[in-house]
Amino acid sequence: MAIRKSELYSSLWASCDELRGGMDASQYKDYVLVLLFIKYISDKYSGQPYAPLVIPAGSSFADMVALKGKAEIGDQINKAIIAPLVAANQQLSPSDFPDFNDQAKLGSRKELVDRLTSLIAIFEKPALNFARNRADDDDILGDAYEYLMRHFAIDSGKSKGQFLTPAEVSCINTQLAQKPKACLDYVVLHELCYLRVPRHGEEFLALLNQHMAD
Repeated sequence: MAIRKSELYSSLWASCDELRGGMDASQYKDYVLVLLFIKYISDKYSGQPYAPLVIPAGSSFADMVALKGKAEIGDQINKAIIAPLVAANQQLSPSDFPDFNDQAKLGSRKELVDRLTSLIAIFEKPALNFARNRADDDDILGDAYEYLMRHFAIDSGKSKGQFLTPAEVSCINTQLAQKPKACLDYVVLHELCYLRVPRHGEEFLALLNQHMAD
């Protein structure tokens, strides 16, 4: 059965609220997206030969579920889930993952345990089984990622572009790359001048004309 996007995305955003507490969006997004990533690769690739990512024994999302409620949950996510994944896949780096045992961000002791346990439980929902479900011919992981980025940005008072390059900007960049060099030079100069004078008025135009070649 296909996942309804609205149900999938609202469930994922609920996980953000579950984790956030007093954390800034730019911090708690890292934890949520790592959970999304591990759930996705576990559902798609666990036990699959020649998969693009290796899921070592003991390092799947199911093993993360087994840590719920345990006092060492944060430390074990770091050591038993993330560390083996990084060691088994050269495309991954320790810097790609946040510290799940960071008490300054996640709370101390019981608060950390309860927060991570609740977060894992949200990703445990049957509707989020990526192995069996697809969302109407879409890139379900990519769409979920962009949806979350949009909400993280709104919640933190930033633009979505401060968290990722939006699809519409990527499309424009691709088109620009096919234009003559003079066009690219103008675009770069325009943006640099806008950083100096962030409004399209007389001062901005004077600065642009000052630096623009004849």
